[in-house]
Amino acid sequence: MAYDPNNIFAKILRGEIPCNKVYEDEHALAFHDINPQAPVHVLVIPKGEFVSMADFTAQAPDDLIVGFMRAVGKVAEELGLVEPGYRTLANAGANAHQEVPHLHIHIFGGQRLGPMLDRTFSA
Repeated sequence: MAYDPNNIFAKILRGEIPCNKVYEDEHALAFHDINPQAPVHVLVIPKGEFVSMADFTAQAPDDLIVGFMRAVGKVAEELGLVEPGYRTLANAGANAHQEVPHLHIHIFGGQRLGPMLDRTFSA
């Protein structure tokens, strides 16, 4: 999947679309999801044109990879999710239902979360 510079997250990074920001540094931007799936549902996106985790880890400079991953941890800590627990999720591609072609990590928390996957798949 090619990077689309007109995706909604690219527009948010450029300031063309507002967001409910919770954290920002030189590597990442974190904001509340507009369609939350848990009491706390925040998206963390890297500052750069990366479609997926595979693209990001292959193409991004080391300082951006480290800074982005540290930002995910900082956001979870600042939101008070470390002690009670939280879930991170990064969808990649059509089979994972990735809706925006810009790498993003979901942070879910604020309540006890259900099972990770639907267990009704066929082997």
